[in-house]
Amino acid sequence: MPTHQPELRTVNVTRYAKPLREGGSLPALVEADDDFLYVLKFRGAGQGAKALIAELIAGEIARLLGLRIPEIVFVTLDEAFGRTEPDEEIQDLLRASEGLNLGLHYLSGSITFDPLVTTVEAKLASQIVWLDCLVTNVDRTARNTNMLIWHKELWLIDHGASLYFHHSWDNWEAQSQRPFVQVKDHVLLPQASELRAVDTEYHAILTPERIQAIVSLIPDEWLTNESTPESADEQRQVYARFLEARLASSEIFVNAAIDARHALI
Repeated sequence: MPTHQPELRTVNVTRYAKPLREGGSLPALVEADDDFLYVLKFRGAGQGAKALIAELIAGEIARLLGLRIPEIVFVTLDEAFGRTEPDEEIQDLLRASEGLNLGLHYLSGSITFDPLVTTVEAKLASQIVWLDCLVTNVDRTARNTNMLIWHKELWLIDHGASLYFHHSWDNWEAQSQRPFVQVKDHVLLPQASELRAVDTEYHAILTPERIQAIVSLIPDEWLTNESTPESADEQRQVYARFLEARLASSEIFVNAAIDARHALI
């Protein structure tokens, strides 16, 4: 059983290299004061801090489960970057994102996973499908796989669309019990023939203590929301309870995924 004591480093942006114009969130490639390059996800973009929270929780759960995820770091963005950027759209994004953001280590030289070129073995496919059902990640389709091949290994990226319950927030109990119907479009579902075995294995790893340790990483400033009366600690507990409830009823999403796979093949 893997051990995992999550702890994220904090780095400071020293150079805005270029925007990565993918989707609506306008992530950017930046250099930090540790001399590494990161894909920076901005707090001031599209879905705001919720996308960063989803990226953090889903990514660290994936890491705990033994899947390959680029290192996730907190990234501090100084106000000076907004003043020197000539592109007005990017300038607004930088200004709205001053302070703490999220970054993923840039996998230089990686290529986008292509299901027609690379075959994923059944165990790994089942692990990834199970993860995405747990965290309700709608964004791992053939059109947008959000997986990379780096040094001949499969890496998972971009989990900001996960945990979509937190966009409505008030019915999380009901949402935790629902099947993940979008699994029918999952790019790896045809190969995911070991979902029940993975479910058993992952139950042993995802203890309440480990879930609590991951949600405790969420910074207070990402949980400041005028439309949500709960305190930062109360919001963290909702995330933990959602995940614990979803895990406790995992047979619902596992059975739904198996049914969807049978319908495909």
